[in-house]
Amino acid sequence: MTSDSRLEAVLRRDRLIVLAALAALAALAWAWLLGMGAAPSPDPAAGDAMDGMPGMAGHGGMEELGPSVAAWSAADFAAMAAMWSVMMVGMMIPAAAPMILIYARVGRKAEGGGTPFAPAGWFAAGYLLAWGGFALAATMLQWLLEQALLLAPMTASAGPRLGGLLLMVAGLYQWTPLKDSCLAQCQSPFLFIQRHGGFRGDRSGALRLGLRHGAFCIGCCWALMLLLFVGGVMNLLWIAGIAAFVLTEKLLPLGRILSRLAGAAMAAAGIGLAAGLI
Repeated sequence: MTSDSRLEAVLRRDRLIVLAALAALAALAWAWLLGMGAAPSPDPAAGDAMDGMPGMAGHGGMEELGPSVAAWSAADFAAMAAMWSVMMVGMMIPAAAPMILIYARVGRKAEGGGTPFAPAGWFAAGYLLAWGGFALAATMLQWLLEQALLLAPMTASAGPRLGGLLLMVAGLYQWTPLKDSCLAQCQSPFLFIQRHGGFRGDRSGALRLGLRHGAFCIGCCWALMLLLFVGGVMNLLWIAGIAAFVLTEKLLPLGRILSRLAGAAMAAAGIGLAAGLI
């Protein structure tokens, strides 16, 4: 076997290892979410069993939020932040996998040529760090909305007016130049690398590059993530639907057309929901 053949064999094995690691990470995140979703719902008649949940004091209906919404403890906030973080990992790792695999391949080739190169894990860590920051912001927003009596604490879902507004915001954002710019960065991994200084051989550089890529993905998807408040933060079908749309939008050649068509549909649905037509 020639040296080139041996190098290509190593590259194929390396890609499989990275892909397996990403798949395992996403699978663990989804397993955790499925476990949370399958947990038995508290009995509304047993008020004390519900008091331990963030924002709950024995009631789950929007009409009863007034005196029953309790302040979150630090432990409540940490638990919700962990839930959002795991949810972002499960939703975004599949969409980021092509970029991470490209980074791993270039890194292995560089090492094969005798050039030190930071492992792809540093790039992935930067990407996930960006989404961890988003998870903290989403947790804070959830807390604010619950304290303002705009979310049902049991499901973290909005009423028709707020839900309609969020749908309209998400739909209109799909048509903005900022959405176009961020989506283009996410759809073209090599173009992103070229525009931001190329692949980095040092760990801090790889981490910063991953963080920057994560920031562009947040710029692309933040409005879609707000839709979790429409269907319910722990609605697994809703979570899976948004994750599938994000992946399709980034990978399909006609993703931009799909994005705008979906944006028009979201805006129309938001108007209908707010007006009480749906």
